[in-house]
Amino acid sequence: MKITTDFISPETAVTLDGLFRERVRRSPDKLAYRYFDILQDRWLGYTWQQMAQQVARWQSALAKENLAAGERVALMLKNSPEWVMFDQAALAQGLVVVPLYTSDRAENAAYILRDAGVKILLLEGAEQWQLFADVRGQLDGLVRIVTLDKVSDTSEPRLSYLENWLSPITAATLATATPLPAAQEDSNALATIMYTSGTVGRPKGVMLSHRNILTNAYDGLQAVPVKPDDVLLSFLPLSHTFERTVGYYLSIVCNATVVYARSVTQLLEDFSSIRPTVIISVPRIYERVCAGIHEKLDAASPLRRWLFHFAVDTGYSRFEHQQGRGSWRISHLIWPLLKRLVADKVMAKLGGKLWLAMAGGAALSPEVSRVFIGLGLPVLQGYGLTESSPIVSVNRLDNNVPASVGTPLPNVEVKIGENDALLIRGPNVMLGYWNNPQATRATISPDGWLNSGDTARIDESGRIFITGRIKEIIVTSTGEKIPPVNVENAILRDPLFDQVMLVGEGRQFLSVIAVLNPDKWRAAAAQIGIVETVDNGLQSEQAEAYALEKIAQQTREFPGYAQVRRAVLSLEAWTVDNGKLTPTLKLKRREVLEYHKQDIAKLYDGH
Repeated sequence: MKITTDFISPETAVTLDGLFRERVRRSPDKLAYRYFDILQDRWLGYTWQQMAQQVARWQSALAKENLAAGERVALMLKNSPEWVMFDQAALAQGLVVVPLYTSDRAENAAYILRDAGVKILLLEGAEQWQLFADVRGQLDGLVRIVTLDKVSDTSEPRLSYLENWLSPITAATLATATPLPAAQEDSNALATIMYTSGTVGRPKGVMLSHRNILTNAYDGLQAVPVKPDDVLLSFLPLSHTFERTVGYYLSIVCNATVVYARSVTQLLEDFSSIRPTVIISVPRIYERVCAGIHEKLDAASPLRRWLFHFAVDTGYSRFEHQQGRGSWRISHLIWPLLKRLVADKVMAKLGGKLWLAMAGGAALSPEVSRVFIGLGLPVLQGYGLTESSPIVSVNRLDNNVPASVGTPLPNVEVKIGENDALLIRGPNVMLGYWNNPQATRATISPDGWLNSGDTARIDESGRIFITGRIKEIIVTSTGEKIPPVNVENAILRDPLFDQVMLVGEGRQFLSVIAVLNPDKWRAAAAQIGIVETVDNGLQSEQAEAYALEKIAQQTREFPGYAQVRRAVLSLEAWTVDNGKLTPTLKLKRREVLEYHKQDIAKLYDGH
């Protein structure tokens, strides 16, 4: 693909804040961001020049804190222009940005703040500050806590209301405000620490440089042609590497406009009013839209159901033909009619202007992908991880094999290593793990190859197919990664449970298969009034609710996305003899999953 002259190269930008300043210089009056103002009850926006004026205020406020280049600052905000303002101001000061998930538990956030040595924390307001009530003793390293909304807490001298913290500025001076000179001109300097769960123990901080992210965003545009006139609807958290690189920095490179969705619950309304042209999402959003389509179809007439499936089948066969993998069919002649009767009506629910959808963070179901592609919306599945900034590979519009994760980006190398591990090398590979040289050495070889932890195969065309996971990590359909052993060990602290296995790969939420201690269960059953036989009692909603309450008590320290919502209960122990354990008493996860396949299917029925 030919790169548009308006695209900003990594060499021109040098740093992420340099990228922002260059975009302001080139496109001062272009609309950069839109957001919904609750007080005015309408959508408002900022041009690049207006964003630069605001960033100057934030940068002046940060400068007054007298932090040295390389010190860490954190933010725990929903997606908004303020997220960008803080990020850009901090980067221009040479500071290292540590994003936190707004949905994270206070204990986990406090650990990250301590581990990274964060000095300044930006929060939403009182509700969020209250979440830290039980762990405030662990926040001694902070010198300033800034809140977007006013917080009444006279006992905390470090609290500052944003408008009081920002440099006072009048409308006249705002019009002439410009960002202060950059404090960092080294593209290889540390830009951000993004925490991700490790296989064992606490979360690990992934260190990404300015160059890591800049090259990944620029090379991503060579594979996926987002254009300056595109409108991106941003709803994945900016604390997620996928959204941060592709939905934030990439849009600056190509001069696209970003609109911040109000909330996931209002997403369909926002699609209709914003009418985006490009979306970036984890599989869960596509699954939710697809489930809504099928729910309406279930209530439709047999003729409408047939017409929908015929349209999808025809559209998908056209796609296969256009990709050079399928033959032409006579039904393709009536596609314009099917498009008008079916596809356009469905796409209208998503605004009617979508021409490109990207999926990453977890595996997208081929069935879901087929529906959208069949309706005429190209869905390009890719692959990446935080440690690779994150994009490794992606399908292309003219070379899209939905079962694969595409071919590598320009300048990114891949190969298959020992145990079929997918190895990655390129300018996007992280600097290493923060304060964890041992984990860094275990993940990156001396010659720069990053071990993804996933198994894969690469076909003769260079397409990557992910075949499994070396490390025992569960990836939910929202893209969250959870080490199952950590959660399982926590649950086993309760004597009710003899054996447990966490499940939820590619699913919306986590569940457990649990073998209960017979004696403890009998006592519990009598206590909660289950009078059926022991085995039948385990299948009751009352038994599951009791077990889930016990599980919740043991897993409180884990993030919200790592909480268990359903359970399969049994008294049949997993042993070497019945094939559920290895001779060294290690759990055979595949065998347990296969044995309980029907039970697990029931847990997720309808989700």
